[in-house]
Amino acid sequence: MARKIPVRKVKEDEQHFSLRELLSSLSGPIMFFLVVVAVIFVMSVFFRVSDIQVRGNSHYTDEEIIRAIDIEEGDNLFFFDRFAALSRVFAKLPYIDEVSVERSLPNKVIITVSESQALAYLVLGEEKWTIDHSCKVLGKANDDELVGLIPIDGISPGTLMIGEALETADKDEEIVDYIAEVLYQLEERGLYKQVGRVDFSDPRRVTFTYGGKYTVVLGDASNLEYKFGMLVSAMSQLLDGDVGIINVSDGNTAHFSPT
Repeated sequence: MARKIPVRKVKEDEQHFSLRELLSSLSGPIMFFLVVVAVIFVMSVFFRVSDIQVRGNSHYTDEEIIRAIDIEEGDNLFFFDRFAALSRVFAKLPYIDEVSVERSLPNKVIITVSESQALAYLVLGEEKWTIDHSCKVLGKANDDELVGLIPIDGISPGTLMIGEALETADKDEEIVDYIAEVLYQLEERGLYKQVGRVDFSDPRRVTFTYGGKYTVVLGDASNLEYKFGMLVSAMSQLLDGDVGIINVSDGNTAHFSPT
């Protein structure tokens, strides 16, 4: 004899099974959502900036650098955009050459900067503008600020923009590269403090005075590193009372002519 199956009981079991499946399927996303909310809450509460340190600065104060980067105590450490901060600091503070921003958990930010050094200057009208060894324009300067800087002669500057590379009136990039290489060699070899002025009026016969005793003839822009090497070697062999012209323009030999 056929046995009757209780239809209502089967439907209730199916409903219970469907509910368990639904709860099981939702438990993963719900748990993930709760974890994300908890993480965001922890970061927003426990990782707020309370200690900002600035290192390597001398031209700018800590406060000027912090304002330029646009960070302050109470900002969230994880949501701080370091790349945008670097763009801001270069735009606002032209003497900054390199900068890094490091986050140190739980609440510290360390800003490390390397500042450009004014090495030379050129004249535009009645104004004097300083540049660093890469020919980045640093700004206008008064006579007191020019002490110890190298005058650059024979150049007609174009429009000068603070924080941007030097441009000549005729947009001559080669001569700017030449100036930058000369300044780099003078700084790298520790010679810049004794240089009187550098004359670029003839790019094929660039000259500069040194130590009040020598006129150095570099010639054109070729083999500059080797030319400066020869110059240093030649000066080491000259006597204290020697005065004259040191010519390294041929790129092969240093010639000294007493005057």
